[in-house]
Amino acid sequence: MEYAAELHRRCAGVARAGATGSNVRSWNPNELAMHAMAVEFPLVHGHPNRLPFEGVLTLVDVASDKAPSGARGHRVVLTRAAAESALPSLLGMAVDYKAGWDGHDARQKCGIITSAELNGGQLTVAGFVFGRDFPEIEQRLGIEGSMGMSYELAEAHVADMRAPVWTLTRATFTGAAILLREKAAYRGTSFRLGHVAVGERNAASRLAGSRR
Repeated sequence: MEYAAELHRRCAGVARAGATGSNVRSWNPNELAMHAMAVEFPLVHGHPNRLPFEGVLTLVDVASDKAPSGARGHRVVLTRAAAESALPSLLGMAVDYKAGWDGHDARQKCGIITSAELNGGQLTVAGFVFGRDFPEIEQRLGIEGSMGMSYELAEAHVADMRAPVWTLTRATFTGAAILLREKAAYRGTSFRLGHVAVGERNAASRLAGSRR
């Protein structure tokens, strides 16, 4: 699914970042259970350091396949309500990677998240990686289907610390890691390069309209 394209089609005026912040819009559940946000960036054709990406960051209301980092060996469930509340905190956060593509390195920031949406049971994101600064990313991530993602959280609230599976009812997103899908806590995540992020796509649409 082209996550960024779907965002553009479904929201003429999806949330734009401004001086007063971004807005969240809820869609008719009879059409599609979706909540979406985006930061709009100006269109720069052929920008050498903006390499578009899209991916599935995590699943909601589903237990992770294995314990994520920091969960003390517990598998976790991120509730849909918690994900919806935390959606604004994803915008502008960095994506990072670790040498070996097997974990997190918050100091190795290589890109930025510019849009996020809850679509059914998936939390999907899009944005840019800094392709000129990190040429190894394009080289490694050109292998389709091998990569996944993992969220980074702060201020997480666990419903019952004694439970074998932790249920996260509140959290703030502080970033995301790009890693091998087999190393991610959720094997249902994905990451791939390509497709224009929603802000640039919106700008392109306006530019085309002004030329008619």
